Amino acid sequence: MSSAAAVFAKGKTALITGAASGVGLAVAKVCASHGMDLHLIDNNESALKEAHSSIQTKAKISTHKVDVSSLSEWAELKSSLSSTKLDFLHLNAGIGANGPWSDNAYFRKIIDVNVMGVVNGLNTFISDFDSNSSSPKAIVITGSKQGITNPPGNPAYNASKSFVKTIAEHLSFDLAKSAPSTSVHLLVPGWTFTGLTRGDAKTKPDGAWAPEQVADFLYQKMSEGKFYAICPDNDVDWETDRKRMTWTMGDVVYERLPQSRWREEFKEEATETMGKMKLGPKQGDAA
Repeated sequence: MSSAAAVFAKGKTALITGAASGVGLAVAKVCASHGMDLHLIDNNESALKEAHSSIQTKAKISTHKVDVSSLSEWAELKSSLSSTKLDFLHLNAGIGANGPWSDNAYFRKIIDVNVMGVVNGLNTFISDFDSNSSSPKAIVITGSKQGITNPPGNPAYNASKSFVKTIAEHLSFDLAKSAPSTSVHLLVPGWTFTGLTRGDAKTKPDGAWAPEQVADFLYQKMSEGKFYAICPDNDVDWETDRKRMTWTMGDVVYERLPQSRWREEFKEEATETMGKMKLGPKQGDAA
């Protein structure tokens, strides 16, 4: 059986949201390097033009200004691509924002883009994937570590990324039965220097990864047949991520208060326990 990365091939067609910059653009360039045709989706038309110009390829590229929170705009996109069948769908578009519990608009904006942007994309294009084709296909959804470890400070964003994690897991399970040639992957970047995270900074901090590193990591994990592509960065390695995720799940298992790692009464215990954790090998690792 070929690896999931076999979808990156000349003649295949990719559609990527949030493709005008950051991780989306970096993944688009990986697709282009393999000769794939590209449909780049973003809500920033001028940035889309710049992204198009930055991609070196002889394959076809089209750009489409779409508000991913609008199902009607997805329907218009589908109609404009009616002669095209997708092989690779990357639902990557997302926003970050902060707001108080009393700010309904903050919650709605985050959910509309980060949650419904993914749901709308799946509703619109799942028919391109939900069949038992022999040709390899793939769907990638971009999540966040905040949707797994749930740190305090941004409940709407964390909840939105927890939602897409759950959606991706269900999609993987369902398509494994109905469309086994379609692989599903949850891409979880670490600290990545993008428009979402950089603020006013002009230079990438030493601890952050570049978007290109995230795209390369996704390709590596797809080559290994992994569903979860949880990226490290230059400050946080994979073992640290594993320990943090393990502690977080322990809040449920051991009936601690939620977000215990950040509560004063648990901080010392959390630090000491994670420091002593001996986690078993990952699937595929040597014992």
